Amino acid sequence: MKKIQRRQIAAVAMAIAGLGLGGTAALAQGGYPAKTITMIVPAAAGGTTDLAARMAAQALAPVIGQSVVVDNKGGGNGSIAASLVKRAEADGYTLLMQYSGYHVISPHLTKARNWEQGDFQPVANVLSAPQIIVVRSELPVKTLAELVAYAKANPGKLNYASSGNGSLQHVTGAMLEQQAGIKMVHVPYKGTGPALQDLLGGQVDLTFGTAPPFMPHVQSGKLRVLAVTGTQRLPSLPDAPTTAEAGYAGVNATSWFAVFAPAATPKPVIDKLTADLKKVVENPAFKQKAQEQGATADYMNPQQLGAMVKTEWSNWAQVVKSSKIEAE
Repeated sequence: MKKIQRRQIAAVAMAIAGLGLGGTAALAQGGYPAKTITMIVPAAAGGTTDLAARMAAQALAPVIGQSVVVDNKGGGNGSIAASLVKRAEADGYTLLMQYSGYHVISPHLTKARNWEQGDFQPVANVLSAPQIIVVRSELPVKTLAELVAYAKANPGKLNYASSGNGSLQHVTGAMLEQQAGIKMVHVPYKGTGPALQDLLGGQVDLTFGTAPPFMPHVQSGKLRVLAVTGTQRLPSLPDAPTTAEAGYAGVNATSWFAVFAPAATPKPVIDKLTADLKKVVENPAFKQKAQEQGATADYMNPQQLGAMVKTEWSNWAQVVKSSKIEAE
């Protein structure tokens, strides 16, 4: 009897030890996922980061076999969401749908950030999209050349919205100011959604952002697209020239939206997640929906995503420095 009791105690102890390690052994044996996955978004609802998360979550759920919920935690140029995921248990149930502007641009603006690149492990890139330059329809300009002429004739009168100080929208605006020799007033918001609402309401004149959240309003005539900041025209906006075609080749900015996990997340979990996200992103229906929204379904595995982050981190550091953008 005593031998049996000792064996039972030993078995319980081993089970508890396994739980203490975050269930890594069970995860490695195919137990993941066993419950709902939360995808945290570093922006308010209504922007492309939010759209990317919801598109991915909806398509991932049936593939991975569990519900995937989206939780918006905007503010702090993405630092609020990033710090939440950084502190989350590294078990694959809390993920970050990250926006490139927050990941490789905003950190260069302050030394007081509460997270580092090493706090996260790349999982997969989901969407890529160039910025568009979009104005309220009442603004008396129909081309980028006319916008520049208007800004020069009315110095300091134009104001442009962004999803936050140091966001890609902000940097794109600063690049246009440099290239065109104009001065505009920057108005930062806590995400593209709030910025879009004020653009529609006439509180701001223009913005720079990825196409998806703007498309319905462009199609309805409430907003007007002047140019695309990528190297090619968008199929969903065939009449909108690239900034290079409009004479400002130096205004070139493309966003990406990717999934990250806490740094200590077990490799079997990362492998499972990236394999299932690959199925999602390469699905024709997902690709079609992305294209209709002015984006591109663009899968990258953890190694490819990590390499891109490293390169863009260095490149955008130089852009921020040359643009003389500082934290507010």
